[in-house]
Amino acid sequence: MVLQFLAMGLIWGASFLFMKVALEGVSFGQVAWTRIMLGALTLGIIAVVTRARLPRQPIVWLHFTVIAVTFCVVPYLLFAWAEQYISSSLASILNAVTPITTAIMATLVFRVEKLNWGQVLGVIVGMVGVVVIVAPWQVGALLGDWRGQLACLGAVTCYGFALGYLRKFLAPYRVPSITSAFMYIGLAAVIMLVLTPVVAWHPVQLDVWVVLSLVGLGALGTGVVYIFNMNVLTAWGPTATSGVTYVTPVVGVILGVLLLHESLGWHEPIGAVLVFLGILLTQQRIRLPRRAAAG
Repeated sequence: MVLQFLAMGLIWGASFLFMKVALEGVSFGQVAWTRIMLGALTLGIIAVVTRARLPRQPIVWLHFTVIAVTFCVVPYLLFAWAEQYISSSLASILNAVTPITTAIMATLVFRVEKLNWGQVLGVIVGMVGVVVIVAPWQVGALLGDWRGQLACLGAVTCYGFALGYLRKFLAPYRVPSITSAFMYIGLAAVIMLVLTPVVAWHPVQLDVWVVLSLVGLGALGTGVVYIFNMNVLTAWGPTATSGVTYVTPVVGVILGVLLLHESLGWHEPIGAVLVFLGILLTQQRIRLPRRAAAG
């Protein structure tokens, strides 16, 4: 299980490198399109081999369509678009904000959770970390950097919405993990097929690195890794499995710096530390003492 957990962190962390390299030969829309198509194909093969059964209730299909849009189509497009303007390292750091947006959505929008004061503090600390990462006081933040960072924040907000929606509307149906993954990524592929003339009908300049990056992003990052995620989730439980959130940005930054020669400003690591502290608080891995009752 440890090796599969590390593989999850490595593959998801490398996804930001894959997107950056792929953008050298294809458009951002084609990156998202290919990622979803290859992921759906990979998971479809796995679903057939494991004889996964699809749900029959129309309402379940409707819910999975919402997840397909908010968990796949929109955020994948936003992240690919963002990496035209920001580094893969910074995108991987901003992706780590997902647990913060999930806590906000689960509490304020879907009301499936109630945060204690320590978790509220974690949300606040995480939001401060985001502001430090974005660095609105810098001139560059008002130009391309700002647009890219805002797109990443939009993507992680979509993730938070989708995870809250999943818990509120789909958890009662107890759909198996592999079926769930194939359902929302498969439906996302159908949506992308319809959108092909808009998002993917552009000239391409393929080379071996662009092709390998697209295959890695799709077959691995949006396909095989879900098998690892399912196995680790079954063996370790959701809390331990969510620890991959701390691994992916580290991998993303290391790969970006070593392979793409990206650099980080002083504020980005500091903001990342604040975000991680916020995640630890919201996930109650750091528990603060309870406030004393009045009187």
